Amino acid sequence: MLTRLAIRNIVLIEALDLDFGRGLGVLTGETGAGKSILLDSLGLVLGNRADSGLVRGGEGKASATASFEFAALPDLLAELLDDADIDVEEGEPLIVRRQLKADGKSKAFVNDQPVSVGLLREMAGHLVELHGQHDDRGLVNPRGHRALLDRFAGADAVRVSKAWTTWRAAEQQLAEAKNALEQAKLDQDLLLAHLSELTTLEPQAGEEARLAETRASMQKGEKLAGDLEELRHIWEGSDSPLASLRVAARRLDRIAEEHPLLAEALQALDRAVIEAGEAEDKLQSAAEAMEHDPQALDAAETRLFELRALARKHRCEVDELPDKMREMRSELDSIEGGEAELDALEQAAKTSGDRYKAEAEALHASRVAAALRLDEAVARELAPLKLDAARFKTDIVTLPEERWGAHGMDSVEFLIATNPGAAFAPLNKIASGGELSRFILALKVALAEQGGAATIIFDEIDRGVGGAVASAIGERLARLASNGQLLAVTHSPQVAARGDTHYMIAKSSEGTVTKTSVSLLDDGGRQEEIARMLSGAEVTPEARAQADRLLEKA
Repeated sequence: MLTRLAIRNIVLIEALDLDFGRGLGVLTGETGAGKSILLDSLGLVLGNRADSGLVRGGEGKASATASFEFAALPDLLAELLDDADIDVEEGEPLIVRRQLKADGKSKAFVNDQPVSVGLLREMAGHLVELHGQHDDRGLVNPRGHRALLDRFAGADAVRVSKAWTTWRAAEQQLAEAKNALEQAKLDQDLLLAHLSELTTLEPQAGEEARLAETRASMQKGEKLAGDLEELRHIWEGSDSPLASLRVAARRLDRIAEEHPLLAEALQALDRAVIEAGEAEDKLQSAAEAMEHDPQALDAAETRLFELRALARKHRCEVDELPDKMREMRSELDSIEGGEAELDALEQAAKTSGDRYKAEAEALHASRVAAALRLDEAVARELAPLKLDAARFKTDIVTLPEERWGAHGMDSVEFLIATNPGAAFAPLNKIASGGELSRFILALKVALAEQGGAATIIFDEIDRGVGGAVASAIGERLARLASNGQLLAVTHSPQVAARGDTHYMIAKSSEGTVTKTSVSLLDDGGRQEEIARMLSGAEVTPEARAQADRLLEKA
């Protein structure tokens, strides 16, 4: 509910603070007094386009601030605020402010937190429902007709929405599985070829390091074997050191007894022969130990080359090749099992699709039944509003499957025909401003129990009518306002008399400065203003008496 509107430096208003309450509030005043300024100011708060022309002459900026109070925030409004990280404490007002500079730039705030103007527009429908001469939102906009009909029907549209979400998810999963399987089948031959290469080679984890180490050892042994071969030729020849030592030892043995020193020399030479023999044995053992198979070295080098070539082909490390094999086997297994999985996903999609269709058809039936009741309810309101010849119709069209959605399988639009025999058409296409407002009032009365925005505003709904029609309009406005808040800008004394609160808008001049002011009228002020509305410039006793009768009757 709108509780306060504060305006600063907007057109003719220098400073104005208005407090509003529940029930029907009426705003009256002479033509040109500035009633539109109030609506323009509220429009700024609701995210309307910023027009620098709204800034009062001589001022650098203007602002409009609206305060709203709720017993509990509407769910959708709460979601919008939560998404914008705006906290609203329970019991605290929601304060929306818009500043406008003379250069046309504007800023928006919710509870003093900067927000986008786009957020204000999203919030607007949950705060204020405005119906005027050029209404292009609310009940006139076909986008909201389906939801209004569902609320009137008491239909559980959420079930359809959930069924739609489940069906879409199942269809998406099925489509992804089909694409994956088709792509896998395209890759199947290549996978088989790659796997055949890997299986033939059968790489092992850590094999590259082992092969590299073996190859290095063999290459080193090959070089040492050459050196040992040269030693063997030196050692094994007839003039080898060992042979020479043995010849010398034999010759010395024959003469060693001739002198003690020769005996000692023989002993030393014997030891040398023994050491040389041991050296020969060690060389032989080393040669045998380092003996290598050239074919084994070639095989090791070949395998190492093949492993590294395959790793480059698959853009991985050699040690990752065993994992590549497992991945390829898994992909091939998934191709083989993909058909079975696809069957299960197709069945799940069909089941969820059937469930959605059943829920959507039930919702369709509920809408059709509710549409008949709504058409009858609106028809009952048309005659008292001087729309006797008009007809109202809730048009429900079953959409083709490609246009089904979370809302079901129907499009819903409110249509009217203003003259007998005329074709039905959208509300805003064939109704004049006054007719449109009265059609909307009839609809609002018929939909009264279904709720809507916290505050409803009708701008000159009584334009061009009077007498019994104006009285009927006033009675219906009061009925709509009985459980909420409704504000009506009116020229009709019959409507004004129905108000729970009455605000008079006046324009005054002080020298060259013209200002607009708004006053909350007491009982005496109401009588005088309604009398003025009845009689014109000069308020007569008869007009005051008639005003009393209207107030008493209301």
